[in-house]
Amino acid sequence: MRFRLFILFLIAFSVMRCSTVEHKNKTLRTETLTEDGAWCWFSNPRAIYTGNDLVITGWVKKDGSVEASSLNLETGEKQNKTLYPQLESDDHDNPAFATLPGGNVLAMYTWHSKRDGVILNRTNNGNDISSFGQAKVFRPADEKLLQKFPRETFTYANPFVLKAENNKLFVFGRWIGFKPNLIISEDSGANWTKQYVVISDKPFTPGNRPYVIYYSDGKSKIHLVFTDGHPRNEPLNSVYYCYYENGAFWKADGSQICTLEELPFEPKDATVVYRASEESGRAWIADIAVKNDQPLILYTRHPEETDHRYRYAWYDKEKGVWHDHEICKAGRWFPQTPPGETEREPHYMGNLTFDPKNPGTVYLSKQVNERFEIQKYETPDGGESWGITPITSNSALDQVRPYVPRNAGENSKSVVLWMENRKYIHYTDFDCSIKYYIDD
Repeated sequence: MRFRLFILFLIAFSVMRCSTVEHKNKTLRTETLTEDGAWCWFSNPRAIYTGNDLVITGWVKKDGSVEASSLNLETGEKQNKTLYPQLESDDHDNPAFATLPGGNVLAMYTWHSKRDGVILNRTNNGNDISSFGQAKVFRPADEKLLQKFPRETFTYANPFVLKAENNKLFVFGRWIGFKPNLIISEDSGANWTKQYVVISDKPFTPGNRPYVIYYSDGKSKIHLVFTDGHPRNEPLNSVYYCYYENGAFWKADGSQICTLEELPFEPKDATVVYRASEESGRAWIADIAVKNDQPLILYTRHPEETDHRYRYAWYDKEKGVWHDHEICKAGRWFPQTPPGETEREPHYMGNLTFDPKNPGTVYLSKQVNERFEIQKYETPDGGESWGITPITSNSALDQVRPYVPRNAGENSKSVVLWMENRKYIHYTDFDCSIKYYIDD
């Protein structure tokens, strides 16, 4: 009898304990940063810390205006600033940010696949976004490169300052040749000394376009994770890794791929993270971080267009191998396909991001009961097992494209930002908000 009562007590305690956790998760308070804003995931860092608890980020509004915003995580104070009014209604145009020597902030962005050029704004009073100046449009166009890679359009901007190279500014984007490009400035973007096409197939084909996610802690390295091309166009879209340091590009094991002057290199010249197959599916990429000088990568596999699988891979320097684990099944694409139409972007996953301070923590958007929700996944063992904390649940709208700001200080509060979609038909047809959660 006592044994039966003990078992019943354990069952009751377990149920009560689970209910308490579920109730706690359902009451997490999320906030709205803007009611009108959207972003893509290939112009980064799209949010940065500039001080322990001040975050600067930005987005594209429904009318196409590019806007910057600051958020004080300690006081909750918010401020917005228009960088470029009515550029175009396209979420590819969101700004990316870098802190320049002296403390002023640089914002960079482009049109989407147009020839107009690259755009930048600078503050003249540190991280006070009200001091952002007028937008400056410029076209980095190396005539010799244009002869080799004749297609010139501008998409994405990814700016990084490297202290080890006298604070040179490195900016990556998809420009000449429809390929990943690099431009370098020695005076914080006033002038540009060099331009390179970084990755290209050989012989050059204008339709092929590798997609790249970049990461840097601002010291000496810029890390790249990239694909053969767009998963819509590449049936075996694989994932590769390399890093830039001291005038050259390097594989994960430290062997040199080429110098700047020997660019471009081919995807196969870099380190293979995942070799796609018909069985396991084509890939796309989400984020990259570094811990103990070892890169960690978030990417997706798509065995079917309605079956997106989130993956967590990290490089083991001692063994010279990649450890690659499935995080979870994420569902299907999130764009709201009009009835009777074929989805134009079936590989648009809900997306996922690292907490760069602790890359064992991942925030992701997955389909739960037909709705996309934000969840926090934590691994104590390199991706073999995961603990899960819902950030949103029972949402009336889809919650997608989470992002944790870069360059956090040791004492910075942790925050994750994401998009909430009232409407997302296409990257040119959207009505979204930017939400956030301070993870104390």
